[in-house]
Amino acid sequence: MNLYKLSDKIYYSEYEQERDRPALGYIKGDRFSIAVDSGHSDEHVKEFYDLLNKEGLELPSLTIITHWHWDHSFAMHAISGLSIANRRTDRYLKDFISKQNEEYEKQFLSWDPSIALEYRDDKPIIVKQADIVYDGSLRIDAGNTPIIVFEAISPHTDDASLVYLPKEKVLFFGDAISGVFPTWEADPSLTRGLVETLETLDMDYCIGGHWPIYTKEELLKQLKESI
Repeated sequence: MNLYKLSDKIYYSEYEQERDRPALGYIKGDRFSIAVDSGHSDEHVKEFYDLLNKEGLELPSLTIITHWHWDHSFAMHAISGLSIANRRTDRYLKDFISKQNEEYEKQFLSWDPSIALEYRDDKPIIVKQADIVYDGSLRIDAGNTPIIVFEAISPHTDDASLVYLPKEKVLFFGDAISGVFPTWEADPSLTRGLVETLETLDMDYCIGGHWPIYTKEELLKQLKESI
């Protein structure tokens, strides 16, 4: 895994296809730092933190979860600081926890080969709910770095959160542009809704979970062509 620097305030990790590990974001404020997504497991977040330490960056005080899917949220138990998620994301996590037993975990491991690989050798599956739950939108200032977290329409999940930095003109979008797991089919009306949201944002760069970094124009072009 590598860590990439977009600006003095914005970093993001490399995504990995084999274990379906998404890129994790890092926002360096003047007062404290914030991560975007916790990662697939404690091993994933530890590797991310090792990269931050190597660059002399402090560990995040807050971690914002873009949606409930395992590769983005199941490392929440191992993060530094507190986690933030929208209410629907938190309910999905609570639902997973309520079903969690040996049989259900076997089913979970069979959903995709990447999950079985991440949790090989009987690695425990530890899921927790968010420390801070929001409805609609949330504004945070980490110190000269305003951040807007808000729920958005997405063809991928109905619990998508976008993380927008208006001053930096950067958006972290998680997996919001993708279709539904495991077929990856995308509802055109939901994609249009996402496009309409993105068009309103003044941004230069868009960072997702499993893609190279996009400019706003590149991302909108791809989404419009997919409809």
